[in-house]
Amino acid sequence: MARSPTDMRRGIDTLVSMVVGELGGEPRGGDCFVFVGRDQRRLKVLVWDAGGYWLCAKRLDAGTFAVPRCDDPAAGRVEMSAARMHLLLAGIDVRAARYRKRLEH
Repeated sequence: MARSPTDMRRGIDTLVSMVVGELGGEPRGGDCFVFVGRDQRRLKVLVWDAGGYWLCAKRLDAGTFAVPRCDDPAAGRVEMSAARMHLLLAGIDVRAARYRKRLEH
């Protein structure tokens, strides 16, 4: 996920150049790249598929996305698991969640 707010008018080509230039990522590597607007009500996800790019967008009618914080102020992006991304898209704030201890094998 890009840490800085993104202009939601940007399209596939501009977002791909952001992934390479600002996020230091490989857009065709299979990762999802998430961009959030300044008001945190709009979100775009850029994904490479075998035939080309997918660009998905979501706009909330009410409320904002719970954007995760990053401890490293110099980092241009925040990495998250697929589960955490699903929670973000569902509108669940994981910062307020309480994690239970899990058994180790």
